[in-house]
Amino acid sequence: MLSAVGIASELVTDHGYFMLLVDEADIAQALAHLRAYETESRVRPAARPPPPRLHPHAWAGSLIYALTLIGVALAVSGGYWRLDAFDAGELHAARVQHGEWWRVWTALTLHLDGPHLAANTLAGVWFGYLASRLLGVGNAWLLIVLGAGLANAIEAVFGPASHRAVGASTAVFTSLGLISAYSWRTRFSFPQRWAARWGPLIAGIALLGWTGTGGQSMDEPTVHAEGVDVVAHALGFVVGVALGALAAVPRFNRLLERLPQPLAGLAALAPVVSAWICALSSG
Repeated sequence: MLSAVGIASELVTDHGYFMLLVDEADIAQALAHLRAYETESRVRPAARPPPPRLHPHAWAGSLIYALTLIGVALAVSGGYWRLDAFDAGELHAARVQHGEWWRVWTALTLHLDGPHLAANTLAGVWFGYLASRLLGVGNAWLLIVLGAGLANAIEAVFGPASHRAVGASTAVFTSLGLISAYSWRTRFSFPQRWAARWGPLIAGIALLGWTGTGGQSMDEPTVHAEGVDVVAHALGFVVGVALGALAAVPRFNRLLERLPQPLAGLAALAPVVSAWICALSSG
């Protein structure tokens, strides 16, 4: 380096120590160049990503979610609704293909038994709470409800006509995908190790594999057959990932921020309420 700036130097050893020799007249200039080189070469620690903005009142959406599932279960089991509520509201692919669109949302609120209801309620409360902290309670549940309905619609339209399912697990995995993709995409541009950059998405996929393929199932998908609806779980997660990545795009995120959270929350309830009105008035 000193040679590059025109200062003659020589590196020698003396009793195991290295010494750099320069002319006495060049000592001050050589020291200045060496200090500048050391400063420029010093590795600066990468700036850590800022902590995410956390929204308040996340518990409210989870509470409404739990009350909705439990309320529907009590209404159906207590006979307050039509006795054929399952027949009117289950996800029946053939009927969806023939125009009964409401089933993609009514099926989310129906459960076969207590453990089925409890598993989907607890998982949805937790993932919904996390999504609400990141996106705001109204925005999070609006995306979850729309995403879960879309995932059910895709499976019903493109799956076998005989497919029948109930349960909120599609919404649970939509919320998981939403959290994973939003956390990943909002921090992707910051200088990080690859593990930290891709960690949220990898963790989401790992949870999908662990809970969504039967080992720790949160859903009994079919009314007339045993098994786990892996396709519905995967579709819910994929749709959630797409919505989470979209929500992290600055332009779309600004639109979400301008939408009042209470209004977004009412918009999230609208598909479920209108779907049940159509289901109960049909036939």
